[in-house]
Amino acid sequence: MADETVIGIEHVTKRFGGFVAVEAADFAIQRGEFFSMLGPSGCGKTTTLRMIAGFEQPTSGRITLEGKDVSRVPPYKRNVNTVFQHYALFPHMNVFDNVSFGPRSRKVARGEISKRVTELLEIVRLADFANRKPGQLSGGQQQRVALARALVNYPSALLLDEPLGALDLKLRQAMQLELKRIQREVGITFVYVTHDQEEALTMSDRIAVMNDGHVEQIGTPEEIYHAPVSVFVAGFIGVANLLPVTVDSVHGSSATVTLPGETHSPAIVSGPSIAAGQPATLMLRPERVRLSAEEPSGSGARLTTKIMQLTFQGPVVRTDLRAADGTEIVAHIGPEDHLPAARPGDDIWLTWDDDAARVLPLADIKVGGEAYEIQEMGQVHFARSDA
Repeated sequence: MADETVIGIEHVTKRFGGFVAVEAADFAIQRGEFFSMLGPSGCGKTTTLRMIAGFEQPTSGRITLEGKDVSRVPPYKRNVNTVFQHYALFPHMNVFDNVSFGPRSRKVARGEISKRVTELLEIVRLADFANRKPGQLSGGQQQRVALARALVNYPSALLLDEPLGALDLKLRQAMQLELKRIQREVGITFVYVTHDQEEALTMSDRIAVMNDGHVEQIGTPEEIYHAPVSVFVAGFIGVANLLPVTVDSVHGSSATVTLPGETHSPAIVSGPSIAAGQPATLMLRPERVRLSAEEPSGSGARLTTKIMQLTFQGPVVRTDLRAADGTEIVAHIGPEDHLPAARPGDDIWLTWDDDAARVLPLADIKVGGEAYEIQEMGQVHFARSDA
């Protein structure tokens, strides 16, 4: 509903000279939503966040906050706060004074300040640390102080620019859950910028995946992961097998495609641009495929492959496969899968359910059936078994 929109990005373009950082972005962020902007370095996500904060102004289009155009309003007059990777806490002040700095600057009554700070320190689980200085806190505790300080003035939205980047892996994973808990308890809209897929999937209500200044797709984590609209989105979120195919026929949301080796397979259509007779890309997630030493019965989709490498990864065994035409595929074998004595060099059958395959428009990048992965800093990597 329109009255539930806190932040509106309305046909916004941002240019720096001849460089277009953001082009025609158009979406709304809802009240109480945890909204993430995800993409590789240089995709425009931080520029979009800076325009929301007021640190940059759009070249064209407008940005609204609580229904009012704030495109030319300076940052200090916008009811938003920003948390950066560097928390910039006052080292000479204790936790209570750091958090209370904002409302004191606004001349809020002393009793109201004490009430707000006490409530927020309870929410961020730092009530027992109110008298400590920032130098006596861990990285995760310092971040929670920064969050409390940003929330104490009750902003319309909290903007977070990769705030977990300086933390080690275990603490970062723990803080993902903490951030989501805090957001639910305070009920304030969070707008989060990250290049980390796990962060976005773990915390977000909705995700905007950005690439080269464009918003490629907006949806829930489940929609982004299971129903990507492009090869880029499919590859950026997790690991995706991307196989070159030809579309045989399209009937509504279903299609039939020809796989490498002239095998035919049903699939789900992604978008209206898929048409019969066209080359396309078939996406299969590694956890949605099955391996069998014996030829499967029935008429479902199948490929004959050879095991190139087995890699133990804790919850799963990553299995790198190669089809007869050289197509490379990754499968994940879980503890519930029964594949005794599988070794590199063995021939094996690959099968999947019809709803596991999704047809995507052909991309102007090499896909070749390889597992398409984009690493933390946005670098593209084709997972080759002989790399």
